[in-house]
This record gives sequence, C-alpha cells and structure tokens, in this order.
Amino acid sequence: MLVDSHCHLEFPEFAPELDQVIARATDAGIGRMVTISTRVRQFDKIKAIAERYDEVFCTIGTHPHNASEETDVTADELCAIADYDKVVGIGEAGLDFHYDNSPRDIQAASFRVHIEAARRTGLPLIIHTRSADDATAEILEDEMGKGAFPMLLHCFSSSAALARKGIELGAYISFSGILTFKAANELRQIAKRVIA
Repeated sequence: MLVDSHCHLEFPEFAPELDQVIARATDAGIGRMVTISTRVRQFDKIKAIAERYDEVFCTIGTHPHNASEETDVTADELCAIADYDKVVGIGEAGLDFHYDNSPRDIQAASFRVHIEAARRTGLPLIIHTRSADDATAEILEDEMGKGAFPMLLHCFSSSAALARKGIELGAYISFSGILTFKAANELRQIAKRVIA
C-alpha cells in the first residue's frame, strides 16, 4: 500500500472537489493519506475530513509560518486533541527563517511546545525546517536532553550537518520530489552518503 504521508486536504482550494481528490488518490493506489495540520485553531476542518474518509488520518500542530497567530497553544491542548484516534503525529512545527512569517523567538517557543507534546504522547513530531539548520539542531539537542521523543525531518532540503545531527538524535528523514531537480545534486549526495 502507498501512503501519502504529508498532504493538506483542508486547504480551501481542495474544498470544491475533495471527493474527486480522494477518489483520484485511491485510484492511483494511495491507500492512506495523512493531512497535516498547520493551525491548531482550524483542527475542526481537519477532523471533519478525517471522519468523512476512512483512508484519511491527520496530525495536530501549528506551522512556523502561523506561530504568531497561535501563541497561546499549549502542550496540554495538543495532547488533548492528539487523543483523537485518527491523530498520528504532532505538527507540522519547527523553524522557517527563509520567510520569517512569524518572529523567530515565537517560532522557537512554539516548536518547543510541540516537542513537549510529542514527548508526552509518543507521537512523531513532524518538523518543518528551512534556512534554520543551526537553530533547529540546537533546539532538538537541548530538548532531547529533557527526554526522548520521536521525530521526522520532513521534506528535507537542509545541510548534511543537520541530517547527521537528526540521525544522531534518532530522527527519521524524508526526502521529497526535490531530489529529482537538476540543481539538487548536493541533496542527493546527502541522501546517498549521510542517510545510507
């Protein structure tokens, strides 16, 4: 069975034809889909989709772009929502210093709240990191010292140093179609040498 482990089915552009989107995925051999939360305050939309389709599961979290919108989200709240039986992960959360849509200190605080929820629930933390390798590694190492938690560096496009640090800390690393880009030779080398 193929699993689409990272989609955003609650995005408004899918709403007019969500049944057809799910049907096309199923026809293409996708047996399960995980729709990834980007705003805790919009979890009701994600939950409704997960309840409507047997093959759809979900996560709970605040994307770093949206961290300044949800500064009041707590680990207790994330853990309570994660108790829903179709929640299979925490996030996506992390640091995005490429766009800086939220202030960096707020992103970091939100990231740590999500890490605490992953630690407490045992659900994998789905980490979004872009142009923030050093800060991501520093937070992960510091938080791992407080207690282990499962994690996935998703859609990896960072440095070999962050890949090595992630593996050292027990992370899984996922690579996307970016690996096929002509300009992605360095990323292919990371996948071959660091991960293999």
